[in-house]
Amino acid sequence: MYTCKMPLQKRFGPGLASLLILLSVLAALPASVAAEGAKVVYHADFADPRRFSAMLTSINNMVTYYQNELVDYDVRIVFVAHGIRFLTNDKLEGTPFAEDAEMAERRENNAGRLDALRSVQEVKLELCDITRSQVGLAKDKLYEGVTSVPSGVVRIAELQDQGFAYIKVE
Repeated sequence: MYTCKMPLQKRFGPGLASLLILLSVLAALPASVAAEGAKVVYHADFADPRRFSAMLTSINNMVTYYQNELVDYDVRIVFVAHGIRFLTNDKLEGTPFAEDAEMAERRENNAGRLDALRSVQEVKLELCDITRSQVGLAKDKLYEGVTSVPSGVVRIAELQDQGFAYIKVE
């Protein structure tokens, strides 16, 4: 068997070489991911800021992988119940979701990382409107880019019906 050791750019030119590399990457992906892209929904219904930080790291690693592999992706976080704490600077005093010392300490860092995922990596943020309305939080107190959905758990079920993989960081 003959193996050519000449770089692809020299053999085929830069345009065709890039196309060949892209085709080889796509051929290595599972057919469903290559055809539709990756679809993932993360479920955030917990109060622990460290756990939230771990979830943000997981999401960043995932979208970075998809970007490096040239895979289209649709990654969403659906926030329910205690998850509302991560979508506002409001301390939610007098609610079951009120800010504690750990939340106060980690809020700025987690908020910045979440905003980068939303604005740079195009991760979509969806909040259960039942949760928001029950605590009386005005929509204008939410971070930029948060979309309200009528029910968070119904939204998660809808996304799973649409082929989204479900992830909940424990």
